[in-house]
Amino acid sequence: MRSTPEIEDLLRGSAPQVLGALVRRYGHFDAAEDAVQEALLAAAGQWPEAGVPGNPLGWLIKVASRRLTDALRSDQDRRRREERAAALTPRDAFKVPPPGERAPREDDTLSLLFLCCQPDLSPPAQIALTLRAVGGLTTAEVARACLVPETTMAQRVSRAKQKVRGVRFGRPDRWEQRLPSVRQTLYLIFNEGYTATSGVTLQRRDLAGEAVRLTRTVHRLLPGDCEVTGLLALMLLTDARREARSGPHGELIPLDEQDRDLWDRAAIEEGVALITRALSRGRPGPFQLRAAIAAVHDEAPSPEATDWAEILGLYDVLVGLVPGPVERLNRAVAVAMVHGPRAGLTEVDSLADELKGHRLDAVRGHLLERAGEPQAARAAYESAAAQTLSLPEQRHLLSRAARLGD
Repeated sequence: MRSTPEIEDLLRGSAPQVLGALVRRYGHFDAAEDAVQEALLAAAGQWPEAGVPGNPLGWLIKVASRRLTDALRSDQDRRRREERAAALTPRDAFKVPPPGERAPREDDTLSLLFLCCQPDLSPPAQIALTLRAVGGLTTAEVARACLVPETTMAQRVSRAKQKVRGVRFGRPDRWEQRLPSVRQTLYLIFNEGYTATSGVTLQRRDLAGEAVRLTRTVHRLLPGDCEVTGLLALMLLTDARREARSGPHGELIPLDEQDRDLWDRAAIEEGVALITRALSRGRPGPFQLRAAIAAVHDEAPSPEATDWAEILGLYDVLVGLVPGPVERLNRAVAVAMVHGPRAGLTEVDSLADELKGHRLDAVRGHLLERAGEPQAARAAYESAAAQTLSLPEQRHLLSRAARLGD
């Protein structure tokens, strides 16, 4: 019998395939997405005890199809919808189609990706809906990824699903126009996979892997788009450190303490080659700049050899393009490494009214520790630990605080 984490990984990876199968067969994106969620919850409740079925994807499609048809029958226009379902659904609708008749997984997932990023939706709604439908995140996880309250995100997802009702399932003709939202969505999915915002594990490798896979696909379709290239390079260069980021008990290991021999050199070489080609084509965009920063880190043989002056220069350009609080917080760390912790603390303090959450206090604690203020650093670490929903991050921050003593 598989463990619960393995089952969760299986369900999350199957979610877009099941949703794609239902939307392609029945339409009704909003109702189909709800039915898929119900099927996933049913599997999560049954499979740990009963065991994973021989064909888990077929099981999920069958259960979700039944939930969807039940929901359609209960609508006020039941007769009209049942006639449409009868016309569209073959007699063996609840049977799993043979492998040769299934649409490729990548096609279904990509079609969902572009469906969720259609122009009728605002960028925040596109991101939220894609994280739900393609990334398989819960509403609470989407809310944390987008830095908004869960109730706000629930309303956003609900409105977005209503707007895509009736939209044809398939890749649109002018899908290049949806690339900015697609890139941002894939970036958020990767971030949630690389550093989970909640739970007992530091990373959710299924999400990070899915983001890389989808980004590779988009890059193959548009190899001349430098920002897609930069995004793929950023993912590869960041994910290359995955094995060194946690210890034997799942504890978080910060970048400057990682064993660099564990870094994936093949991924680093591929990422560096991608960003080098992209940067040679003209003025860089935000994802290319982030990838360039990651490349400087990855190519340094040791923390002491890191070229922080170059990193700060790249952050200066990035903040000029994207002056958000997260980018400026990251820049504050580079400022501290080049000009000293006091200079970095000044930058951090200027963000107090804009950036809420544990990351601001975590960076403040780190810089206060470097500045020789252990008591203030300990208080900042403890404050950060109290705010995070990630158990590995919480333990790391508390261990930092404990190390400083009373």
